Amino acid sequence: MLRDLTDLPQNPSSVHWFGRQAKALLVEARTTVANFFNASLEEIVFTSGATESLNFLLRGMGSSGHILSTSIEHAAVLNTLESLEKSGQKITYLPVDAWGAPRPEAILHEIRPDTKAIVLSLANAETGVKIDLKAIHQIAYERRIPLLIDAVALIGKEPFQLLPAIQAVAISAHKFHGPKGVGALYVRKGLKLSPLHTGGPQERMLRAGTENLAGILGLSEALNILQTSQENITDKLQKLQERLETGLLALPNSVINGDGPRVPNTSNIAFLGVDGETLLMYADLAGIAISHGSACNSGALEPSRVLKNMGLDPQRARSSVRFSLSRMNTFEEIDVAVATLSAIVRKLCKMSNRHLA
Repeated sequence: MLRDLTDLPQNPSSVHWFGRQAKALLVEARTTVANFFNASLEEIVFTSGATESLNFLLRGMGSSGHILSTSIEHAAVLNTLESLEKSGQKITYLPVDAWGAPRPEAILHEIRPDTKAIVLSLANAETGVKIDLKAIHQIAYERRIPLLIDAVALIGKEPFQLLPAIQAVAISAHKFHGPKGVGALYVRKGLKLSPLHTGGPQERMLRAGTENLAGILGLSEALNILQTSQENITDKLQKLQERLETGLLALPNSVINGDGPRVPNTSNIAFLGVDGETLLMYADLAGIAISHGSACNSGALEPSRVLKNMGLDPQRARSSVRFSLSRMNTFEEIDVAVATLSAIVRKLCKMSNRHLA
């Protein structure tokens, strides 16, 4: 990134020497991202992040036809689909149970003659539960339906292989230790999309505006690190997660949310009988960053939409918090977090029992 930030201002679209230098850096970064996906340079579009990429995908396909997705997708997908639905787009939200991901047979049942896309996250951002990509891909491949993937919650945690029916993949750099405010979108040749906004000829006229070169260089270097270190990263995350969950699940009335296989950095745990918002606040005071629910318009915290749409009862959803681990975390930090949170949970349980008495 410093190659751009510490030099003279460089615009990859300029034809003078400085612009050509910037263009060379942009091509270098695009090559790294293309190699990560085993794709061609023309199939990579740089954006401000997955939210823009997903909006570009979903809005760029037009409003005809039918889309399959779920009600547990990230807001970047769900809110965009709901917006499109108001404009006449036909959408089916696949049912999701306590497993935490759509079942392949449910997808098969809901496919229609006019189904133009299946839009899913590889792993749920709140529970970490992964879709059965192999089975879902086979369905999409046999029926020639584009599979559009939100890969934000998986890239950097586990290896990813691009399969033939996958027509698009959205990623955000900050989710794998790159800079914030930059992302990349893989768009397979042949998938026709209209630009989200118009302007200059950048990104093959699919995404107008001067490229965030420093951010793109950071994204490409973060992906380069993954290509050389993913196996070790995944192994460490699995060991960190196992240590965290072994410690916290030793507490009475604690249970994992999401029965399906999960990425190794995300644990969504319900501490039954404990208010999750209160637990979050005590943890924050102790220097432990966890999350609970989503902020609503009033500023209060509501039980997780994802957990409720998985069919979990409201009390369990209110008792749940999410833990997101990083390869930068240490085992010592895990041990401190387990000991601290165990003490907080026991304290809150005692307070709750006294209140009930």
